[in-house]
Amino acid sequence: MPIACGGLRPLPEKVLGAGVVEIKRMYTTPSARGTGVATAVLRSLEQEARRLGAHRIVLETGTGQPDAIRFYQREGYSPTALFGAYVGSENSACFAREL
Repeated sequence: MPIACGGLRPLPEKVLGAGVVEIKRMYTTPSARGTGVATAVLRSLEQEARRLGAHRIVLETGTGQPDAIRFYQREGYSPTALFGAYVGSENSACFAREL
């Protein structure tokens, strides 16, 4: 039974420049939260982003997701400007981390 997932999406250079990837669909089932699984998935995604040659990783989460916001900030992600399709969204919060 899957308990967590996440994916990477290389962004077009015109969005944020070269070498930037986006974390997409990061999710952990409620029963697995607080067990370290989400951190393990995040670190794996970061490692794969480095392998792909990325120097920066970005993500979007909803403003109504305070647990996700706290998680990303705890893991070293800083708030950043909305990007791509999220520009102008009142329900989006974007974060970034240099790799």
